[in-house]
Amino acid sequence: MRRRAVKALIALIPLLLAMPVHADWQLDPGQSRVQASITQLNGDAPQTHHHQVRNLQGDISSDGTLRLPLKLSQTDVLERFGQLPPWIGLLANTTLVTLVAQMPPERLDDLDIGESLVETLAFRIQSDMVNQQESIPLRFTREGLNEIRVTHAEPMAMDGKALMANSTVRTVLSLLGYQEIDDHVPVTLNALLVNR
Repeated sequence: MRRRAVKALIALIPLLLAMPVHADWQLDPGQSRVQASITQLNGDAPQTHHHQVRNLQGDISSDGTLRLPLKLSQTDVLERFGQLPPWIGLLANTTLVTLVAQMPPERLDDLDIGESLVETLAFRIQSDMVNQQESIPLRFTREGLNEIRVTHAEPMAMDGKALMANSTVRTVLSLLGYQEIDDHVPVTLNALLVNR
């Protein structure tokens, strides 16, 4: 009986070795950021300001689910206010929204160094106040054995009217002095996926 079990185990080894192994891809926070350019219309002349969301953190699970939680502390918004009360610090580290999409990890695993692919991901925006979906074409470029650069595959922009229609976003923007903004808010993504 034991000999039969050993033979069965030995027969399984080649099958296990032949199964594809998917990398555990995750964003490198130090090299992953989004920049938005907001043009302020309330004033003598339109002025464009650049804001960043830094230290993007997220990963792609083995089933292909990409999760990207976003917090106020990742933005440069708080820096513009100077000294803030302690309760703001608690709010700043609370996840405001989570972006969720499906990305088959085997597509990334199969990339050769220097090779790129464009994948349109349907991001669901999950939060208590927002529930919407946005399709974004992204370019994935393998820069090294364990590194894949992620950028947008075509110019990206957010709808300024939709931003101002969201009460939370409008409150943050008004605190920054934005009473009226341009409808076109260009966005630049530069992120690095790593397999550790």
